This record gives sequence, C-alpha cells and structure tokens, in this order.
Amino acid sequence: MPFPSGRRTIHDFTTEPVEEAAVARAFAAAQEAPCHKLTWPWRFTRVGQAGKAALIALNKRLKGAGRALTPAQEAKLEARMGNPELIVVSQVLAADPMRRKEDYAAVACAVQNLCLSLHVDGIGSKWGTGGVTRHPEAYALLGVDPALEEIVGFLWIGHAADVVPRPPRPPLDEVVRSVP
Repeated sequence: MPFPSGRRTIHDFTTEPVEEAAVARAFAAAQEAPCHKLTWPWRFTRVGQAGKAALIALNKRLKGAGRALTPAQEAKLEARMGNPELIVVSQVLAADPMRRKEDYAAVACAVQNLCLSLHVDGIGSKWGTGGVTRHPEAYALLGVDPALEEIVGFLWIGHAADVVPRPPRPPLDEVVRSVP
C-alpha cells in the first residue's frame, strides 16, 4: 500500500498566493519535529519580493558564469525562484561535529513536518540546494551569519502548476532489513 499522503516535490508553481494561515500551521508543525538534546537548531527565513529579486540576480550571475543567459533561461530561473514563497532553511552550528550531524537530522525532520503540513493544505513544496545557497552574498542578503548558521537549503512553497509527478520508488524489500 503506497504512502497515503501523496506528497511530492513540486518544480513549477502558479502565482496564486499561499494562505498565511497554512504557512503558520506549517511553521508550528516544524517546531514539533524530533530534536536530539533539545537544541532546536532550525531557523527559517521568509524572503520577500526584494530579497527574492536580489537572490534571482545573484543566481543569474552564478548560472551565467561570465556569459549572458538566454531570455528563456532567465525566464525559467525567475519563475522557479520567484513564485510564490521562498523560505530559507538554516541550521545553528554546534561546535561538536557529532552534535552538528544530529542537528542536521533534526533540521531535516523539521523541514519534512513543514512540507507535510503544507501538503495537507494543498500547498506544494520543493527543498533545493545549489551554488546560490552556499554563496557568501546570499548569506549577506539574508542576514545569516555564516559563523553561527549554515544555510542548508531553500524551500519553495506554493500551488502546483502541473500534475504532480510520481517518480518510481524502490520496493520496500530493497530498503528494509531485519536482523534476529
């Protein structure tokens, strides 16, 4: 029996606004994630239009790598990064390497809770990484101090523009094992 939620990564969104109450519920769900040692290492930064425009400009420079993007490439990048909501996910950095690893797992759990909550409200999501998420200029634009936090990804949320894809998954017997 397949997982009943049907939650999948959404790559293309409409421009329809995301309901504020749904976002608030999603943040509350994220806050309930499991967290080893109760460190609460996740941080979420909501990015407004000016911030998205600055990140889009930075990403265009990075993607172009010294050459101009085609109008089609620019339009695709703007649509992907600009619609409709962007939440930057970061992790408070622990000094201890093992704690840092455990905290990353907690951040991932918080993101999953957030995405599942949004899905219940009919809102899709995509957790992405890439050069722009690691670039020092992105940290500066977002007010994230890299000595204290690491950006672990961008989370786009919104209403799906297309049919939600359902990629094939490996059978459970390939990923689950038992030992006596």
